[in-house]
Amino acid sequence: MFSLKESPTAVSTLFSAYASFAASMMLIRSMINEFIPFQIQSYIYSAIHYLFTPLSTSLTIIIDEDCGMTRNQVYEAAELYLRTKISPSTDRIRVSKTPRQKNLSFTIEKGEEVTDQFDDIKLKWRFVCVEPQNQNSHNTEKRCFELTFHKKFKERVMGSYLLHVLERAHQIKNEEKVLKLYNRDCPYDSEDGGGGSWGSVNLEHPATFETLAMDPELKKAIIEDLDRFVMRKDFYRRVGKAWKRGYLLYGPPGTGKSSLIAAMANYLKFDIYDLELTSIYSNSDLRRVLLSTTNRSILVIEDIDCSVDIKDRLSNDQYQYDQPHNAKLTLSGLLNFIDGLWSSCGDERIIVFTTNHKDRLDPALLRPGRMDVHINMSYCSGEGFKVLASNYLGLHDTCQIPLYQEIEGLIETTEVTPAQVAEELMKSDDANVALEALAGFLKRKKAEGNPVKDEEGVDNIEGDQGQEAKKLKTNNNIGRIARKIRRAVKGRYKR
Repeated sequence: MFSLKESPTAVSTLFSAYASFAASMMLIRSMINEFIPFQIQSYIYSAIHYLFTPLSTSLTIIIDEDCGMTRNQVYEAAELYLRTKISPSTDRIRVSKTPRQKNLSFTIEKGEEVTDQFDDIKLKWRFVCVEPQNQNSHNTEKRCFELTFHKKFKERVMGSYLLHVLERAHQIKNEEKVLKLYNRDCPYDSEDGGGGSWGSVNLEHPATFETLAMDPELKKAIIEDLDRFVMRKDFYRRVGKAWKRGYLLYGPPGTGKSSLIAAMANYLKFDIYDLELTSIYSNSDLRRVLLSTTNRSILVIEDIDCSVDIKDRLSNDQYQYDQPHNAKLTLSGLLNFIDGLWSSCGDERIIVFTTNHKDRLDPALLRPGRMDVHINMSYCSGEGFKVLASNYLGLHDTCQIPLYQEIEGLIETTEVTPAQVAEELMKSDDANVALEALAGFLKRKKAEGNPVKDEEGVDNIEGDQGQEAKKLKTNNNIGRIARKIRRAVKGRYKR
């Protein structure tokens, strides 16, 4: 082994050679600077660097957190997507949870790497944080994701894989979304989005289409109409219509209008904006409220016939609405809000109106384009009672319960709302006791008087779907009549 103590002559020779080499390099550099133009020097240096640097087979894409003044959507998508790719080999994981989140959130720590597989492509993600060089600077750390893969897959990664990340992140966001109920009277929270003067609370209404006491065919028609609406973005754009849908829910109080709205929100994962027209001062205030709502939301205007006097457009004083400074809300402003130029300010929105008295509304409000689908929320039916009995008493197999059959018959011939039936079923945890109480209630209700029940159904659904809904409505009516005839015949036979 070579030792400096054993070979002083060798050391002296080594230093002499190094000094001679350094002097030669300085002379060459001086000659290059003197006789070769700067542009050619740069080319020579690049060529030498290329010759002596091994060729890299990998490509790295940098995904910064921000794009100028706005957030980078690809960065946000990658952050959500990588939560599902954390493996046991990951050494450091960051965990968090806000009061509004239902589950814990896991993210990788800075410097950590996560691997992924897309078809036959192997990819590596790395989370990078760069601290500001000046400690006194107001700039925060710069964060980015580095995505590394083989160069030969460049087109597929940039064309297909990144789109896959965006789509998967969109799905995750919808799955984890905490629905909000917005109202102008709630305390304003800037973190909730929506802007304007809206405040919000978490929408924790448990209603779903499975728990609604409605005719199954009616529920099916509503679900199909909602699915059709959310899938037709390109259609609305092609025909030149704003991507929105209007629903009118009408019927007696207690028939489940609010529950249906909550079920729609839970089904679509849409936030709800509860708008009271009595809180609107003018048409300009109404437009400002519209602009402050977000996409993928349901705007609810309940009891529209009671909110403001907008029934008669021919009246000279119908526009007047007692507010400070002689401000006024007009029917014209409301129509422009739901079906005019301002209605196109936003995408994928549903407007739901409710009323107990459809006949009190101005015909201009009822036409398609404003209230596209009219849903009659009528009194409880036999099918609705089955759902309520299952929800409240856990009754599924009812064939062996004679009292159950009697109640079904009473409900078909008595004007009783789902809310009234539910109230009776809640009075006891014992199914037999609850059913006996409900039967007694229905008999008293029937003895008081039994006007003809309203027919329940969906009107104004477009195209083939509308024709099918009308057929279902007709079939339901025929079925009700047939059941009444069978009960009458059966009663006479017994006597």
